[in-house]
Amino acid sequence: MEIRFRELNPFNCWIWMRFGAPLGQAERGYVETLFDSWFFLGKLGGFNAENLQCHEEGVELGWMGYDLEGAERALPALMHNMGEMEYRDDWARCWLDLGTSDAFGLDVLINSLGQLNRDVVEIEELLIGGENDDWPVEQHPDSLFPPEDDPEEEQEFEGDPEEDEQGFDGDSRADGGGPDPRPGNGISGFDGRVP
Repeated sequence: MEIRFRELNPFNCWIWMRFGAPLGQAERGYVETLFDSWFFLGKLGGFNAENLQCHEEGVELGWMGYDLEGAERALPALMHNMGEMEYRDDWARCWLDLGTSDAFGLDVLINSLGQLNRDVVEIEELLIGGENDDWPVEQHPDSLFPPEDDPEEEQEFEGDPEEDEQGFDGDSRADGGGPDPRPGNGISGFDGRVP
């Protein structure tokens, strides 16, 4: 199984899998159960790297003292949302809002998919983030945050063109105090004061 990371926005993340062949209903059930189980653990805060006391203790766990107060002090690390698994030919994809869960949750998913690949269904490729050119993505309806604006893309602003020409032409100050006295400042004359 080849694993690749592409551009990753944790609040709007697509996970892509290419299988050796299109999946039957039974194989789809395994994949969907794995993702559902992983997501529910994440939604309940299971992937919180700030509270890994057993892991940090090492090999000898007998009579370990568990610090409940330390566990309570850890910041929440919760996944927010997951979309339905989608299939097209030998591909599957799933949208996730990983929220504030820690990145080791992705390690858990990769480890689990690796075992699924060895035991159940051949996964040729696992892609985390980005999008495939032949299967475009749109804003997911469950996304809490809109996609980031492309800084290279020309932006259009709505508003009354006459108001823009009269009120914000750079020749007068926003507070009505005449021309901006600061040299070289022809943007809007805003002096930073809130009315």
